[in-house]
Amino acid sequence: MLDVGTGTGVVAITARGRGAKVTGLDLTPSMLEHAKQSATVAGMDDVIWQEGDAEALPFQDAAFDVVLSQFGHMFAPRPEVALTEMLRVLKPGGTLAFATWPPEQLIGRLFALNAKYIPPPGGFAPPMQWGDVSIVQQRLANKVGDIIFERGIMLIPALSPQHVRLLQEAKAGPFVRMVQALTKEPARLTAWRKEVDDLVSGYLHDNVVHQEYFLTRAVKI
Repeated sequence: MLDVGTGTGVVAITARGRGAKVTGLDLTPSMLEHAKQSATVAGMDDVIWQEGDAEALPFQDAAFDVVLSQFGHMFAPRPEVALTEMLRVLKPGGTLAFATWPPEQLIGRLFALNAKYIPPPGGFAPPMQWGDVSIVQQRLANKVGDIIFERGIMLIPALSPQHVRLLQEAKAGPFVRMVQALTKEPARLTAWRKEVDDLVSGYLHDNVVHQEYFLTRAVKI
């Protein structure tokens, strides 16, 4: 099994715990080190951690039975290239599955808010398009069969909207970069933080943030 954009390794480590032979790939060495440390704590030192780009996977054709991505491949700037690569390394009859963020829900709305303050570079497809059923269907057309779409809720413990934001500012790349970009404009940084807090507050109930996600599963033809 290949986990594309493994990040902290949670999917890779979970799959290994269920008996899979797992490779976790990420573009960022520091994330791979984090994942490796987590795997050691979990007693799973046989997970393979590989530095690499979702748009140029360093594996042979049909190398994996399963290719997964949890909020990872969606940030590749060229979605058609990343998808082609994920399918290339997947065996015919193998399972492709990925979780993404719906654009109209919390994370999608936060990314839209970020874009209001710092417009993303032109020429690339927005990551939240991977949370749109019609766009995903178009991208997968004639490449896979048995497509299944599901939605679910992630429940994230938090004490306040500010607690959520500070966690994102510390660990989530887009939010880290946002703070860095606005540091020299304190008034805009304050305004952005207030808008983030106001947005998150609508999804925080009884010290739990409700984050809706979109799951796609399919079989390679």
